[in-house]
Amino acid sequence: MADIRLEGLVKRYGKATVVHGIDLEIADGEFVVFVGPSGCGKSTTLRMIAGLEEISGGVLKIGDQVVNEYEPKQRNIAMVFQNYAIYPHMTVGQNIGFGLYTSDLPKAEKQKKIAEAGKILGLEDLLDRRPASLSGGQRQRVAIGRAMVRDPAAFLFDEPLSNLDAQLRSQMRIEIKRLHQRLGKTIVYVTHDQVEAMTMADRIVVMHEGRILQVGTPTELYEQPVDVFTARFIGSPSMNLLPARASDGAIIAGGAKIGGVPSRTGSGDLLVGVRPHDLLVGEASAQAAMALKGIVTVVEPLGSETLVHIEVDGAPAIATAPAKQVPAVGSTVDVWAAPGSLYLFDAPSGKSLGRL
Repeated sequence: MADIRLEGLVKRYGKATVVHGIDLEIADGEFVVFVGPSGCGKSTTLRMIAGLEEISGGVLKIGDQVVNEYEPKQRNIAMVFQNYAIYPHMTVGQNIGFGLYTSDLPKAEKQKKIAEAGKILGLEDLLDRRPASLSGGQRQRVAIGRAMVRDPAAFLFDEPLSNLDAQLRSQMRIEIKRLHQRLGKTIVYVTHDQVEAMTMADRIVVMHEGRILQVGTPTELYEQPVDVFTARFIGSPSMNLLPARASDGAIIAGGAKIGGVPSRTGSGDLLVGVRPHDLLVGEASAQAAMALKGIVTVVEPLGSETLVHIEVDGAPAIATAPAKQVPAVGSTVDVWAAPGSLYLFDAPSGKSLGRL
């Protein structure tokens, strides 16, 4: 079993607390991604799970064992680092098998494990080469292979793709996902890239300032963010947030009245959220929940569609237009959103008030 439980986990450096008593259960075989901005505590949490950082408070369990005081080698987990950490003077095969050299396995069994890992990762023809002759993606596969041959109960990945270019990152995301499906092992993965999180995770853990804000599937976090931070962090481009005011059962945003307002909104300062792909350039339909005018500031043709950056009553926003529709910078365009595509947040607290 490789379920991992964090119970009130705390990390302090002197008087500074960087992880504030977080609770989380990771099921056996689950792929969980920690995501958040730099300095949010996600890598520190991963390193506490690995045993590379001392736990200042709380309990960490792997299976049925409390492992707070266990050395890294006692935890039966393997970690893959951002910088690959492979040895340049060794061959690919020697690097993959490095963790086996102190084991009691017969030499033939060690070679079999190295060959199996090389085949799974597409490195079988490169086992005699040195790392200097490999691409970045191949080097990262070597690092993963070295973790695989130990047959750990869980894999920990610390931003493993951040040194790769965009095309290689996309390719490696697919390879790591396939590896998880093939091995069925628990994976805890840390990244600041929400696209990696959305495309790879069974569940995403959103962290900010050493605290967990929300845990859920990619779809749950995208469609039901609990606060402004999660709403803007999950999704690309980020969700638009327009200042609004509720009064007498109506909400005014961008100089226009929004329809379908729930009575519980009361009165006060709000933020109305709408994702760029739901804010459409063109004449509003009769059923539109929100219709606004914006001044075009930047246009980004993407081939399949055009992202139109606008300013709505002084607030920046991004809308989507058909691929061949490229409004002129400085022009005024109509934009609208359909019912069910608007998110409502309390401005002072940032907490979600539901969808419109």
